Amino acid sequence: MAKWTPKHEAPEPLEGPVVATITGGTIVWFVLFLAQLPFYGWYADHDRAWWVWTCLAGGGLGLIGVWYVRRRDAAIKRAVAGGAAPTAVPSSE
Repeated sequence: MAKWTPKHEAPEPLEGPVVATITGGTIVWFVLFLAQLPFYGWYADHDRAWWVWTCLAGGGLGLIGVWYVRRRDAAIKRAVAGGAAPTAVPSSE
């Protein structure tokens, strides 16, 4: 197994517009849900109704994601404003 162990450190995580990305993805899920809703009968007849409900679940989980990343972003900004550098969550070894 030692020959598969990486010999370099992992790069720093990329930070970007996380809140905007998650919000955009959530909007896309809800738009897909609303676009498929008028055709629900066709989907149900062809055993594809789960497509509609998958889009609704994606939108619902996206709302949780938006809430999470907004709180995360606010916590990072508070940590930076307080003078402390944001740190990774300590591992439980």
